[in-house]
Amino acid sequence: MNSLTKFVLLTAVGIAGAVASHMVQAQEPIPAGEVKEGAALYATHCAACHNGDRFGGIGPALLPESIAKLRGEALTTVIAKGRPASQMPAFAGELNEEQIGQLSAYLRSEPAVQPVWGEDEIKATYTLLVDPMSLPNKPVFAGDPLNLFTVVEAGDHHVTILDGDKMEPLTRFESRFALHGGAKYSPDGRFVYLASRDGWVTLYDLYSLQKVAEVRVGLNTRNVAVSDDGRYVMAGNMLPHSLVVMDAKDLKPLRIIPVTGDDGASSRVSAVYTAPPRGSFIVALKDMPEVWEIPYSKPKKPIYPGFVHNYEAGMVEALGVQDRAFALRRIRLEDHLDDFFFDQDYRHLIGASRDGQSGQVVNLNVGRKIADVALDGMPHLGSGITFDWQDRSVLATPHLMEGKISVIDMQDWSTIKVLETMGPGFFMRSHENSPYAWADVFFGPNRDVVHIIDKSTLEIVKTLKPEPGKVAAHVEFDRSGRYALLSIWDDEGAVIVYDAKTLEEIKRLPMSKPVGKYNVYNKITYSAGTSH
Repeated sequence: MNSLTKFVLLTAVGIAGAVASHMVQAQEPIPAGEVKEGAALYATHCAACHNGDRFGGIGPALLPESIAKLRGEALTTVIAKGRPASQMPAFAGELNEEQIGQLSAYLRSEPAVQPVWGEDEIKATYTLLVDPMSLPNKPVFAGDPLNLFTVVEAGDHHVTILDGDKMEPLTRFESRFALHGGAKYSPDGRFVYLASRDGWVTLYDLYSLQKVAEVRVGLNTRNVAVSDDGRYVMAGNMLPHSLVVMDAKDLKPLRIIPVTGDDGASSRVSAVYTAPPRGSFIVALKDMPEVWEIPYSKPKKPIYPGFVHNYEAGMVEALGVQDRAFALRRIRLEDHLDDFFFDQDYRHLIGASRDGQSGQVVNLNVGRKIADVALDGMPHLGSGITFDWQDRSVLATPHLMEGKISVIDMQDWSTIKVLETMGPGFFMRSHENSPYAWADVFFGPNRDVVHIIDKSTLEIVKTLKPEPGKVAAHVEFDRSGRYALLSIWDDEGAVIVYDAKTLEEIKRLPMSKPVGKYNVYNKITYSAGTSH
């Protein structure tokens, strides 16, 4: 029995009975009659593309968790009007308003048979499109391959590879439905890994500008992380409750790790991160007050007592692991954490408490909470940044529920300053070579503006309104910090290139809802100004 089979068996035991309780619930009970009528409509109009089990086929999965982002009338709008530049047709001419409502109700209902996605299902989806040994040794384009941007366009589900020197697209290709969690790169910056909400992971070669491999690792996936030694990719799933390890060179699945607690209950995965100095993956859990550390190599230096020993011995009875990598370390906490941030050396994890009123600092070396942080208003720590201010490192984070930005001293975890903004924000970005930090106000009536903050004075020095009435969000700098790229989140949107020093607009590139831009160099060097 190989290691992947062992983990699948453990997954089935620990997860099978708990999946249903963690499915996304509808905001109010769905009438049984609507679900029944909707099921018949689905079989007639949808199953051919999305499969009879709703797991996805030509079209994406249509399970409650897969469509959770389509809130309010968004789902019925998609059914009625279809999706531009996709194979999703408009059904307004075939179905009346009542039928569209019934179909929507069915899609938001839990499936009669709980989904299973294990070793057989994963292996059946695996496709190697190009032999990695046949790939060229040099880029097929002129320019700096480390100054490329991967731009995710959610409007029509495409990805643009952008030349960061010329600020011109090199190529554009169709992606899987609803990419999520940002682009992740191999340590040398050559390959980019993309994960979709419905579980597909794509490996793309930035030298030859082509897809190399794809595999579906789950039914609802949060994100992927790449080990800093370039050997592994780990995906974290919401459904089923599992972690999937793949070979980074070709995405071949290596093992499935069940996400279960001591009592046998399972948890959704909030996110997976790579901690390069520690030689490990850090896993954030949604339903258990724990953080997991899973080593994949020896750390660059001793991290905590027993770490090197645990890796070399590699024996963890709970998972049946008998090889050296992936020996699980559980860090048990007093409270669930919903969002995470790491300091630059990955010694501390800062997490937002579930009540949205506070935060806590966990020292990963000793494996326990060491401090509380005043972070009410639901901070978006996953988008926080660090920078130096008056000879100390500070953390700056926007808040999802209040119009403010908190600046925290990372020595004693006290609040240095709270900046008032024009609304709750989602993203912050900066660069080591820039005097400014950029922050959007994604939520609320002023979401078409972006604040520019002077990192030396901690004051808002300018507010931009690049496209009145359209959401402005997600800034990413080029490799040198000379340019800042801002997205207009609209189906007829754009990536706007700014001079990061003068704050003047340089160029505007039309894009279809460019929700994220990820610079290769900034990501592989774990820049303090961007998310990791």
